[in-house]
Amino acid sequence: MKGCAGVAALTASSWTTRRSMASQGKRPNIVLIVSDDHGRGDLGCYGNPVIQTPNLDKLAAEGVRFSNAFCTTASCSASRSVILSGLYNHYNGQYGHQHSYHHFRSFDRVRSLPVLLSEAGYRTGRIGKYHVAPQEVYKFDVALRGSGRSPVQMADNCADFIADESNPFFLYFCTSDPHRGGGVARDLPHQPDQFGNRDEGYPGVKEVKYDPEDVIVPDFLPDIPECRAELAQYYQSVSRVDQGVGRLIDTLKKAGQYDNTIVIYISDNGIAFPGAKTTLYEPGMNLPCIVRTPWQKNRNGACDALINYADLAPTILDFARATPNDYKFHGRSFRPILERRHAEDWDTTYASHTFHEITMYYPMRVVRERRFKLIWNIASGLEYPFASDLWASATWQGNLRQGNTHYGKRTIDAYLHRAEFELYDLQNDPHEVVNLIDDPRYKGEVARMKAKLKTFQKQTKDPWIMKWDYE
Repeated sequence: MKGCAGVAALTASSWTTRRSMASQGKRPNIVLIVSDDHGRGDLGCYGNPVIQTPNLDKLAAEGVRFSNAFCTTASCSASRSVILSGLYNHYNGQYGHQHSYHHFRSFDRVRSLPVLLSEAGYRTGRIGKYHVAPQEVYKFDVALRGSGRSPVQMADNCADFIADESNPFFLYFCTSDPHRGGGVARDLPHQPDQFGNRDEGYPGVKEVKYDPEDVIVPDFLPDIPECRAELAQYYQSVSRVDQGVGRLIDTLKKAGQYDNTIVIYISDNGIAFPGAKTTLYEPGMNLPCIVRTPWQKNRNGACDALINYADLAPTILDFARATPNDYKFHGRSFRPILERRHAEDWDTTYASHTFHEITMYYPMRVVRERRFKLIWNIASGLEYPFASDLWASATWQGNLRQGNTHYGKRTIDAYLHRAEFELYDLQNDPHEVVNLIDDPRYKGEVARMKAKLKTFQKQTKDPWIMKWDYE
């Protein structure tokens, strides 16, 4: 099956010796930057004319941006487990949030990206948000100190790690911005969430503030004052991430490492607004992905391949010349298609979401092609659950207070009460509003995509496959 290799027995990998690897030439350093809840439409390089992201825009100009990059689950912990394992979370065991009483954690059999890179001779370091478990599975050589809300200071704290030239390094750089948090801005109209912004600011950051009248309200959100106020706070948090990326790149350059470093920028899932985060609608799963390699010939391009986050670990290991011989991933390396505008054989992707918070059981499985998208809501009889911060948001509550029947282009009732299957023609209905599942003209498409979904679940050993027969 395309994009899914299946999982073989997860046994100890056999590696060539470090000496023989060294004889192959200098291997690149790799930096993976993961922001928290950053939507694809909220960067200048992805077409937003208002938000200020000059450093990310420059990174994209030096590399490639993917127009069809997808998380496999729109929830922080679960998504990060896929990023670091190359395995869908229904198989790796990180079904939902790791922290507090949620207590989800990956199986001991998983051999993660940092562990595999360390075994291959890389120095591995992380800084900022971690949010996966157990540490024995997702083990890094070094955990650097730094607040995920202070990205410029995070970059400064990486200087010594970056400057060490003893071995190539893998740096996992994870901001907590632009996640919601920090309380409510009670001194501002409509009392928006602060998205980590604070009056005293952060070291090295020149805060960029936005007028709510200037922000761009995406079609899946309601254009109401409360939503605009929250988007303005969110934009400010995104610009802080951008400055951290700029400082990190400066740090690489000052250490003389930039010309041998691959930099990848992604977000773990869609923005922290109802309709995006925790959903597998497009705003929740279609995300920014920028890849810059020192040796690229075709720069400042866009690749239309449908990649997803299960592909990241195999790709990074491919870059590092550290792909194991007897350990298989659900994803595959997209390194060979980096400089292609159009990538054939990358036309289908899959998603798998089960939990966010432990009280938010709502398993969804998705097959997404270039035109059609099928969502299987396995628990469709339940009302769609809310993350606590999204339910309390000024945006959702403000929309309810106004008595609106719609939330963006979708009715509130359709958002809360979902059919067992949803089929969308993304070419003619990019906002996923018209469910074609009962339209007899699409009977063949439905059958074909259900068969693909079942095959995906079988090959990735999804326990929820039994729901086809026992529900």
